[in-house]
Amino acid sequence: ELGLVSSGEVRVNTAGCLNRCELGPVIVIYPDETWYTYVDKDDIDEIIEEHLLKGNKVERLLIDSQSPC
Repeated sequence: ELGLVSSGEVRVNTAGCLNRCELGPVIVIYPDETWYTYVDKDDIDEIIEEHLLKGNKVERLLIDSQSPC
């Protein structure tokens, strides 16, 4: 809806296991390798608004990319 994909600014991929299955669904934002978990669409909207559009990490949804599964 925001045109980020069609403009080439964002690419959305489906991935297999990212070895963080105990943390629930995961979103990883590259190139800065920021890992997020989320519960619902509102969390995803917040990640898009804050991280992708404004450049601010959503601290409450961050997960440690090094934590084992």
